[in-house]
Amino acid sequence: MVAAARALESARENRLVDDPYAAALASAAGAAVPTAESDFSPRFRDAVDYIGLRSRVFDDFLARAAADGFGQAVILASGLDTRAFRLPWPPGFRIFEIDQPEVLAYKDEVLAAEGAQPRCTRRAAGVDLREDWPAALRGAGFDPARRTAWIAEGLLPYLDATTERSLVRGVTDSSAPGSRFAVENLVTKRAMLLDDESTRDSQRWGVDLNALFSKEDRPEPGVLLEEHGWTVEREELTTAAKRYGRELRGAARGLSEVGSLVIAELA
Repeated sequence: MVAAARALESARENRLVDDPYAAALASAAGAAVPTAESDFSPRFRDAVDYIGLRSRVFDDFLARAAADGFGQAVILASGLDTRAFRLPWPPGFRIFEIDQPEVLAYKDEVLAAEGAQPRCTRRAAGVDLREDWPAALRGAGFDPARRTAWIAEGLLPYLDATTERSLVRGVTDSSAPGSRFAVENLVTKRAMLLDDESTRDSQRWGVDLNALFSKEDRPEPGVLLEEHGWTVEREELTTAAKRYGRELRGAARGLSEVGSLVIAELA
């Protein structure tokens, strides 16, 4: 669904991202996956506005890190992310993607069929985040002594509270001083993500959101990062929307009003 949303965003005249591979990644999954705007309910059409904004915010976070001399980035639970292929990167920049092996294999197969070539050095670590992912990351060539830009985009609701704490600890232990971490704060969005309308829409595509999202309460992610020595700044997503000239409506506005972007730097 997220890849399909990026494809729809990319087709707009006022697009915030341009992902030439998103449509193929969505359609290759089968007929149940929405690939046209008419396949989305009004609520999920609003979500395209939100996902377009979110994608651009994280794009720009990584671009700033690269411009500031960072040499590597890690995309946690990368899914069908195509930043290594669609964004310009300085020479020698390395992107590490972490996700389950089957997800990475699917993406690699579709992108190979599209003739896509990464625009940086791309390394993939096929591992579940509940396992020893830092070891798998190092095995893929990751250098913990170098400053790293980390992103967790649309990830935390899927993790139980224990795994989330373990993730923050693993990122901290794998980060050199000056590393940065951008996290989409979805904690307060759970009630909206799990409502009846969202559940009905997702079931049309053969997915039960209620089975995917963790219902456990836990601290806001910025609090966890501060506990581990990160300096944290927060930006409301409504503020980001104004910055990019994106008018959010309906469900997208509701999501942005209760969400925030957490940007952290390790001392």
